[in-house]
Amino acid sequence: MQAPVRYSPDVETVKPDEDKTIEGLCQTFDTILQRVADDSGHAVRSVHAKSHGILEGTMRVEAGLPPELAQGLFATPGEHRVYLRMSTNAGDILPDSVSLPRGLALKVLDAPGARLPDAEGTTQNFIMVNGPVFQAPSADKFLGSLKLLAATTDRAEGLKVFGSTVLRGVNKALQAVGVESTTLASLGGAPNVDPLGETYYSVTPFRYGDYIAKFSVRPVAPALTALTGTEIDASGRPNAIRETVQSEMRGIQGVWEFRVQLCRDLERQPVEDPTVQWDEEEAPFQTVATITVGPQDSWDPARVQAVDEEMRFSIWTGLDAHRPLGNINRARNAPYKHSAQFRERFNGCPIHEPAGR
Repeated sequence: MQAPVRYSPDVETVKPDEDKTIEGLCQTFDTILQRVADDSGHAVRSVHAKSHGILEGTMRVEAGLPPELAQGLFATPGEHRVYLRMSTNAGDILPDSVSLPRGLALKVLDAPGARLPDAEGTTQNFIMVNGPVFQAPSADKFLGSLKLLAATTDRAEGLKVFGSTVLRGVNKALQAVGVESTTLASLGGAPNVDPLGETYYSVTPFRYGDYIAKFSVRPVAPALTALTGTEIDASGRPNAIRETVQSEMRGIQGVWEFRVQLCRDLERQPVEDPTVQWDEEEAPFQTVATITVGPQDSWDPARVQAVDEEMRFSIWTGLDAHRPLGNINRARNAPYKHSAQFRERFNGCPIHEPAGR
């Protein structure tokens, strides 16, 4: 196996028009944010608006990691308190019969070290989805997809439910012959799976101290792996996923592995194109920490208020040792902050980073 590639600033290639693309993203997010807020009277996130569960647990960083894995947050063994937010990716609150890719946002508390520019607090955030690749190769292409999403935000709910059913059927037919369509999934053709059984991926690369990596969270507790691939029937139940997770977490000891995939070849594992899946045989995932969540009410009102309403999750909130890399990641900074500021203004609810232990 090749040695991991060492990080240096020149692994990134900044496009000359990125500022214009970022401005377009902010404007499109504004369309989504304003429309949903005006219709519902409450501002939500511009993507991954609907939560299905808010969990609190512990991350234990492994002792005795080899030097290439003992980097950044994971350089020092020990425990950190964590919050997990499970969601789907639309920017409006839809019934769960519109099936979309799942998201997992992870906030690790008490992460010591040099911070990214303007990163408030002392947390390290990770944002992941239940698929290994991003739907667009660059921010300008993603802007085109986002405009399509904005055009359908909070409109024709019944048509979305019908369309999602059709797209799920098409996607299953493609999967049967070995074809995965991230585009169909993002439009409502994703399987309506239980989020507790899913494996999540950062899909974009990050600095990993002296190296470059992608991240993943994989369930390992038998109670979770038993749910992998299980589909939830949301017929007539607009919050079926939330209700299912809440029922299951009352009796589950959830354990997930936090894994790191080190880049070993910049040609085969590119930084600037997140549509390219890094081959796990060439660049295997390696476990650096374990996340444990005990039985709890995953929709506890106090925790939902504290995390869903009063916090934001951003890949740019964290350590410089885990600096987001690539065009898509660079374009996520301003819009995420923009979205949080809109929510804060509209709802009159300050958004802040949590205190430590």
